Amino acid sequence: MTDDYRRIRVLWPDHLNMPRGKYLPARLADRGTRQCLTLFALGYDRDMVPAPGSMFLEGMPDFECTFDMTDIRPGWEDGVGVVVGDLQRHGERLAIAPRTVLGRAVDAWESMGYTPKVGIEYEAYIMEPDGSGGWRPYDSPGSMVYGTGRFSDPVGIVDAVMATADRVGMRLESVNGEFDVGQFEFTLEYDDAMAAVDEAFLFKVMAREVAAEHGHLMTFMPRPINGVGGNGLHVNLSLSDANGANALVDPDGDDGLSELMRHCIAGQLHYLEAMAALCAPTVNSYKRLKPAQLSGYWRNWGHDHRCTTVRVNPERDASTRMENRMPDGAANPYTAVAAVLTAARLGVSHGMECPPAETGDGLENVDCEGHAPDDLGAALDALEADATFVEAIGAEMVAQFLVAKRNEWDKFVNHVTDWELSTYLPYL
Repeated sequence: MTDDYRRIRVLWPDHLNMPRGKYLPARLADRGTRQCLTLFALGYDRDMVPAPGSMFLEGMPDFECTFDMTDIRPGWEDGVGVVVGDLQRHGERLAIAPRTVLGRAVDAWESMGYTPKVGIEYEAYIMEPDGSGGWRPYDSPGSMVYGTGRFSDPVGIVDAVMATADRVGMRLESVNGEFDVGQFEFTLEYDDAMAAVDEAFLFKVMAREVAAEHGHLMTFMPRPINGVGGNGLHVNLSLSDANGANALVDPDGDDGLSELMRHCIAGQLHYLEAMAALCAPTVNSYKRLKPAQLSGYWRNWGHDHRCTTVRVNPERDASTRMENRMPDGAANPYTAVAAVLTAARLGVSHGMECPPAETGDGLENVDCEGHAPDDLGAALDALEADATFVEAIGAEMVAQFLVAKRNEWDKFVNHVTDWELSTYLPYL
């Protein structure tokens, strides 16, 4: 598998969804690689905290990054293959690694006789240099919602991303201009959960690097621009039974939905608050996760209703699925999908009752009462408080995540912003 490449790029996602890794000469790729476990102590600012499992105060030892040589695939750099690594230590999968967490969530469903199928939708803004060392929205004055072609993409950034995806075999289902100027949606094809998320992870890395080659920034930041919409990472989920049939469909059920489907919806709504920190994991996430932002704020679901947290598509066939709209572009896709899978599974195992579908507009009028936390601090508290969800998704990962993210939240809370200085300093 390495004869076609000069080197192999081994990538893996950390708790921040940063694509860590190494380049290996192709001739040595079968050895795998080792990296420092204390990467899991890092924040975006490269500050370190003694998060559980990171062994920050225990010598900062290595973990092993392993992969199957047959999983090496064409990369987007000339002569470079790419592969997503599994993290292990002393022969055991690393419990705090996001890919391990997703693997456990998939295994739990398979032990019940179902295969999770996942489709990922990414939203992202393209930014261009503003001439002063910063970034401004992509200048595309002829763009429109569901726009295509040069008026939406005058420099050809999106076209280059699509061409690269085609060349390396990444399976885009559709691409279009989103609601706001410079914003685009990239929908990836359905697949088994791990394969789908591996591809989503690699696609994001590729798309950002292709944009950078053209002097632009592609950002998946939840809400990078004041006054406009945010970037979601929508998780579409279905379950196949032992015969390969879609287990969410029942022609005799209400609205053609199976009881399994209803329990899955109920679980996602029940664990809404606990899921939030993993699906909306930054301070900025809560600038998007608000009412009337089509972002999964409310504890509700609906039939083909974009203003609900769980949207059920109108078809009743192999394509029937649940779309969880809470996760955003900052979320680690492995952890976010694991959160959705875990909440849905708990809904089944506990026989949770699904509430009626939303009848309100979901903007100013809703049938439900509950909603997502209003900031990252509250979301972290909700996650820590839900012992059932924590144990189900992985207590080791949650313990590491909480320490790292509380450090991030504390820094934000105690930071004096430019807005505060411009508003108060002249008068106080």
